Amino acid sequence: METIEQLPTFETAKKLGLLPEEFEKIKQILGRTPNFTELSIFSVMWSEHCSYKNSIVWLKTLPRDSDRMLAKAGEENAGLVDIGDGLACSFKIESHNHPSALEPYQGAATGVGGINRDIFTMGARPIAQLNSLRFGNINSPKTQRLLKGVVKGIGDYGNAFGIPTVGGEIYFDDCYNTNPLVNAFSAGIVEVGKQASATSYGVGNPVFIVGSATGKDGIHGATFASEDITDKSTEKLPAVQVGDPFMEKLLLEATLEILGSGYVIGIQDMGAAGIICSTSEMSAKGEHGMIIDLDKVPTRQSNMHGWEILLSESQERMLVVVQKGKEDLIKTIFDKWDLHCAQIGEVTDTQRLHFYQHGKLIADVPAEDLVLGGGAPQYHRKYSEPAYYQEFKKFDINSVADINGQAELVKIAEHLLSHPNICSRKWITEQYDSTVGTANRSTNRPSDAAVVRLRNPEKGNLDKAIVITVDCNGRYVNADPEIGCQIAVSEAARNIVCTGGEPLAITNNLNFGNPYNPEVYWQFVGAVKGMSKACIKFSTPVTGGNVSFYNQSSDDGPVFPTPTIGMLGLLENTENHMTLNFKNAGDLIYLVGEPKNDIASSEYLYSYRDVKASPAPAFDLDTEFNVQQAIKELIQNKLVQSVHDISDGGLFITLAESSFTNELGFSIKTDAQLRTDAFLFGEAQSRVVISANNSQKDSIENLLRSKNVSFTFLGEVNEGSFIIDGETVITCKTAKNLYDNVIGKIMN
Repeated sequence: METIEQLPTFETAKKLGLLPEEFEKIKQILGRTPNFTELSIFSVMWSEHCSYKNSIVWLKTLPRDSDRMLAKAGEENAGLVDIGDGLACSFKIESHNHPSALEPYQGAATGVGGINRDIFTMGARPIAQLNSLRFGNINSPKTQRLLKGVVKGIGDYGNAFGIPTVGGEIYFDDCYNTNPLVNAFSAGIVEVGKQASATSYGVGNPVFIVGSATGKDGIHGATFASEDITDKSTEKLPAVQVGDPFMEKLLLEATLEILGSGYVIGIQDMGAAGIICSTSEMSAKGEHGMIIDLDKVPTRQSNMHGWEILLSESQERMLVVVQKGKEDLIKTIFDKWDLHCAQIGEVTDTQRLHFYQHGKLIADVPAEDLVLGGGAPQYHRKYSEPAYYQEFKKFDINSVADINGQAELVKIAEHLLSHPNICSRKWITEQYDSTVGTANRSTNRPSDAAVVRLRNPEKGNLDKAIVITVDCNGRYVNADPEIGCQIAVSEAARNIVCTGGEPLAITNNLNFGNPYNPEVYWQFVGAVKGMSKACIKFSTPVTGGNVSFYNQSSDDGPVFPTPTIGMLGLLENTENHMTLNFKNAGDLIYLVGEPKNDIASSEYLYSYRDVKASPAPAFDLDTEFNVQQAIKELIQNKLVQSVHDISDGGLFITLAESSFTNELGFSIKTDAQLRTDAFLFGEAQSRVVISANNSQKDSIENLLRSKNVSFTFLGEVNEGSFIIDGETVITCKTAKNLYDNVIGKIMN
């Protein structure tokens, strides 16, 4: 074959992010020294972002099977779960952290675009989006700039694309000052049996690139996402892609139309690593090869090198393999939608990828050796417990003073109600269109998870819905990775159960620091172990997801380990949709679950008392499971008026959030056996607040006793004051004003 005259050395490989042993392995695979194009191919495909080389050995230990699973975890563009009535839900979460740190608007926008393409390349029409965000100190001008850019990017892209953003989460902490986390979740619906696959087979079948033209944006984006953010990262702005939501909307409709023709062999989104990723992964999965002529790729810039075309991460593009003889049909569909549709090659039986440009063979590589699960390296990294872990365990609750009188109680209540990690996200959510498509059932009926109504193409609206949520408290995971990740899975399940749904499966976005740091890797391993235990307990297999390492900097160190859990649940009967808000003054209020003398890792301890070192909150997986089973029965038996889980801010914030919608209040008594701060503001897990009509008192208490679940009668709903032990702490109206306007005031 003809090659570039000067063959690369290890110094070239090092600049492309490859290790010495990886460069040697590439030479062994090829039986020669690679040329620059081939070396570039291996560098992106073997990057952490594409190959998961430092995480795959642990990801394989996660539970991946259930009767509802229709796609093997990690083997398709997104997970696919049977939800009955002839429908399946495709869902996934992915990060765009590094791009968002440098160019927040496009970084976030293209993250939204990319995750939606993963869904519709499964043949599913996206119906809902969520996002999970982390930023540094909100009072920092840099954080405010990043936050404005990310929120506008998510809103502009999602709103224009026409998919509602139905929920999400956001936290602020100094550990995210340099490395914000931007995790985007999307869910879509497809009829069972009509899903597509990311594969390629059939010698002579044509290979098409469809959608936008290819430019130089995003080149080496996968490599960029596989290294720490530094002062020189701004020099890599070309690695940030540029999105076009209107183009993506056309691509969505054209893609679903060609899939409906029945002539598509395989299809894959061009995300990280662009053409080379799609051609190699599809070929490896189908155990075939491809011949590709890069001169036929529509480009936005002239004189692009072959390696630039191969590695470009220009947005809104797909690779499609169709049945030979159906080329004109595919072209006609894309012409109708005014999109590029160019045949750039064909399928071979060589199991190799041959790339040509200007009539010359510029790269000849084996597909299988490039991909995850094939020849891509898999490493067992060393890990060690960090010293802080045992130090955190030494925390003694008695070293912290309890609440000193009514004045301090009011001060703490106001502090938490107005804390950016707890307060209303209204400033953010008002920039998102949550009602487009008219399927969102949560806008006017607030609940712990988002509820999205389902339609069957033949039957119309169904009396069932998907229930979706994203959850993780990085502070808990930092304190104890294994317990903290069990809590993340449990809270996601709890949110779905409190909404009336049944948890089905998860996707995950594992955000960590540098995997070559043994203490960071220890956090990663612990989190995966915790996730596995909790997923087994709740029968929620992992359908796939994303690993984002290298979220750290020399100034701030690694971010809190943040394994974001995106969970899918099913609400079989929308009449059981349970909201979190109090309905009537005089209703009874119960705490389901056991109150604990525990303030560990609570927002109260961390930000009000300024104690950063404490273990994860009190948690027991079996107790959590039992509480959730009891909550399910309370809802199904229609015994309760509202259900809201206790999380950030503890019991007090849960009660306040239940009060706001109808501007009601609560009158409760604290537990004399516990510290007041632990009872009101502790974040011990496996606890839920319910309200109910007085007529259901005996039925509720009998059911909870039969389930052997602890419960406490707290008090009653009132007309609009927050009364604790007979004294008014704050009125609902004042509390709501504090809670609603914090972020808006800071940002404006």
